[in-house]
Amino acid sequence: MNTPQFKRLVVKVGSNVLTDKNGQLDVDIISSIVDQVAALHNKGVEVLLISSGAVAAGRALVHTSKKMDPVDQRQLFSAVGQVQLINLYFNLFQKKGLISGQVLTTKENFKSRRHYLNQKNCMSVMLEHNVIPIINENDTISVTELMFTDNDELSGLIASMMDAEALIILSNIDGIYDGNPSLPESRVIPIIKPDTDLRSFIASGKSTFGRGGMLTKSNIARKVAEEGIPVFIANGKRFNILTDLVEQTESVPHTRFEAYSKTSSAVKKWIAHSEGFAKGKVFVNEGCMLALQRNKASSILPVGITKISGSFEKGDIVRIYDPEGNSIGVGKAQYGSQTATEVVGKKGERPLVHYDYLYLD
Repeated sequence: MNTPQFKRLVVKVGSNVLTDKNGQLDVDIISSIVDQVAALHNKGVEVLLISSGAVAAGRALVHTSKKMDPVDQRQLFSAVGQVQLINLYFNLFQKKGLISGQVLTTKENFKSRRHYLNQKNCMSVMLEHNVIPIINENDTISVTELMFTDNDELSGLIASMMDAEALIILSNIDGIYDGNPSLPESRVIPIIKPDTDLRSFIASGKSTFGRGGMLTKSNIARKVAEEGIPVFIANGKRFNILTDLVEQTESVPHTRFEAYSKTSSAVKKWIAHSEGFAKGKVFVNEGCMLALQRNKASSILPVGITKISGSFEKGDIVRIYDPEGNSIGVGKAQYGSQTATEVVGKKGERPLVHYDYLYLD
């Protein structure tokens, strides 16, 4: 084995990798992934595994006699399937002399800084004690409006939260293609830089057993790369794909999103992934926009605000808009919407959003 290029790694495995054509768990593939994670672990690489497959596993086990609401279906299938999935992982890792542990989470758990840090502490303790965290969304209690887009979004949050050195997203194709993957002339794009325009390459269709598609993967990958973490998209059904990518033992087809040079503080990383929790809108004027565009640190001052929309309290996430109404970032409010409305346009007032708690798109 070559020396691994990363010391802490987040690996996301999609449903289409973990299941066969009938939607049942593919034990051979899961065993292969466990073997690779165990090999990396034994080389000193900390691996956090984001695993889909619970709903697909449950769907194969439970046969409903009547048409069900999609949320009810998801809760039923995941409740049954998660048991099968985590037991399979536990037994396979145990055969390798390793202990794995289950972490179920929801989007709401990333909403408050306190819950966010509590999750981080839980996973950090697991890694310190050589326990492999196996992470999944808790679909049994999630409802549609509070769910992650899919586990790609969750993997981006975990990679950012845990200060991973890389994120590997395993799909059922080799990466992002420069055309339709089903056409023989299409080729995998090996490297995607910050200025690469992917809109003409990526279809918005969803996968068979999952909720997301390549569009979701690319959006998440860009955001994570912007935080200084490289992202790899590769085919999870390829033999030894994980170890080959991490140890660079051979050239395997994949797409790598090149990490940006800029990095963010831990708080800003949390805020960057909190846009889905924004409770209010803050519209700024041209002068504020110019200040934000400079390299110098700038906060959102009331004198630069033209309008407040929506209701929010101190500590809530708000979305920032430019004079044309375009979204330009998110931030943590230092006081509520009532006070903010009273000081709109006034000089000498304290920032509504301090630079330390502001993330610009």
